[in-house]
This record gives sequence, C-alpha cells and structure tokens, in this order.
Amino acid sequence: MIESNKPLGVGVVGLGVGRKLVESFDSHPLCEVVGVCDHDVELAQEVAEGLRNCSVIDSFEQLVSDPRIEAMAIASYDDDHYEQVMNSLRAGKHVFVEKPLCQNMEELSNIAYQIRSAEARKVLRSNLIMRAAPLYKQIKELIDGGAIGEVFALDGDYLYGRVEKITDGWRGDIENYSVMLGGGIHLVDLILWFANDRPTTAISSGNQIVTRDSRFRSNDFVSTTLEFDSGVVARITANYGGVHPHQHVVRVFGTKATFLIDDCGARLHRTRDPAGEVEWLEAEPHAAHKGLMVPEFVEAVLEGGHAQDNPQWVFDNLSVCAAADRSLATGLRETVRYV
Repeated sequence: MIESNKPLGVGVVGLGVGRKLVESFDSHPLCEVVGVCDHDVELAQEVAEGLRNCSVIDSFEQLVSDPRIEAMAIASYDDDHYEQVMNSLRAGKHVFVEKPLCQNMEELSNIAYQIRSAEARKVLRSNLIMRAAPLYKQIKELIDGGAIGEVFALDGDYLYGRVEKITDGWRGDIENYSVMLGGGIHLVDLILWFANDRPTTAISSGNQIVTRDSRFRSNDFVSTTLEFDSGVVARITANYGGVHPHQHVVRVFGTKATFLIDDCGARLHRTRDPAGEVEWLEAEPHAAHKGLMVPEFVEAVLEGGHAQDNPQWVFDNLSVCAAADRSLATGLRETVRYV
C-alpha cells in the first residue's frame, strides 16, 4: 500500500494520447507526474514545463528505473507495449497501459504469469475507455436488470474513419498490424461486458482493398463472429478504411428489447409494432476524456489491491482478439484460449 501522506509518483511514456493521461494523473489530488518520456524531446519538455516536479527522462529504461515512480502509464506505439509492460512489472511498478496490452498470446501469457507470480500485488489496467461512457453504462444496467430480456445476439462495428493514420502514420511501420487489436478490441470489450460471458470460438475474414496501394501492409477490414456456449452470437468488425467519420455502431438484441446506436442516434425498441414509439436515449456515448479510468486505477493502487483488481477482463479481451487474428491467418474457426 502507498503511504497515505505521499502522492503516487507516476511516469508516462508516449505523449500523443499519453498527454491526456498526464493531464488526468496530474489533476488527481493524490498523484504527481514526476517523469515523462517521448521520442519527441521538445514535446516532452513542453509537457514537463506545465507540471510541478516533472523531469524529462531520456529513455524508457531510465524512466522505469526512477525510484520516485510507483506507477507507469504506457501510451507508446502498440508494438512497444509488451516489453514496457513487462519491464514495468519486473521493476515493481503498477501499470496503466493504452490498448492493446500486447500483440499475441505468447506475450499475454508472459504478462499474466508475471503479474500473478509477483510477491507484491500490482494493479494492471488497459485503457478500454468505452465501458466508461455514460450510455454504455446505462445499457449495461438495463441488461443486468432484465429490461432487455435474454440477450441472444450482439453486434459492434469499430468505424475508424481516419485512414490516413494507417497509410501515413506509425501503424504502417508495424509488421502484421492488427486492426482488431488496435481498434476492434474496444467493441470486443463492450460486448464481453454486456454478455457477462466469454466466447468459446472465433472465425474471421478480412481484406485490404482500401489501402492495398499504400505502405500499410495488413488487412484494413476484419469481421469476426464470436460464438458462446450459451448459444449467443456476436459479430465484431474493425473497419479502418470506410468513408465516414470516426464512430461506433452497437446493437444488442434481447427477447424484450433491442438497443441500437449509429449515426442516427441511440435508441431502444421495446415493441415489434412498426407504429410503436422508439425510446431515444440521451446519455453520452463517449467517455468525457481519455483519462476517465485513471481515478479507479489510482484508487486501486492506493488501497493496496482488492478483488476487483484482478485484470482477468483485460486478459479476456486480448485473448478474444488474438483468436480472431489466428482465424484470419488460418481461415479456420479458432478456439479462444484464455490465460
């Protein structure tokens, strides 16, 4: 447990999205960002200048070994996450990491072993922010309260809408970049949360029609069907090439009601009658900011760990995405292997 009279020392690596995490940790009354690190040294200096006692650290290795730092926030490129998470855990740090936690099952198994075998309990979180949005918290309450009835199917479409980020940005430099891990995982997390269950199999297909003449080297569209032992079926798409603004489409089909959100808005259908009224939902479908899950992480760290600190839900989402990617590679229905 962290000393109650001492602020939680936080280090942040990666200051793109990570800049929002810096703001969230810095605004928490029980935290202090004491070190930042980024490839862009000028950006790191700019961020550090706005903080009380923050140093610009030259490398991740120096950052993670800084004795002032008790918790690491990792917002670097996707293919850096695994080594940085592992090194942070080995150094005895708590870890808050942007999605994806890592890139395959071997890496996930190593992380799970590391955190479960550690003598001192460490808190691990992945910033799967959709579950923090007011609208989806409302839908989760409706499902758990029985208002939707028995859920039999779920759909989630991750519509990226920013194709230039994969054709011109760092994602194009990553061999076998996964759009399911890079974006679809948000919808996987939401659907597993709604279903309160874990799928047993995944079958995927995909293509690279949109970006085939670019430097991006992976499928920019992937569709995965998940099957549950209960009979529930879920469909997830990670669509990075579509012509539309960034958005998510979610559908939950139950025996009493259907929930839908798309660019027409969020609504609940409680009747099959075409003349029946549609219940429009006003709750916000986006988290207010990228750091909305930071306070719960900090609370878990400061309280020294409790039952909800088990990161199994983080591991489950990665396991499902890894099975989806295996199916894409093999062309076969793949069993989801959970750690």
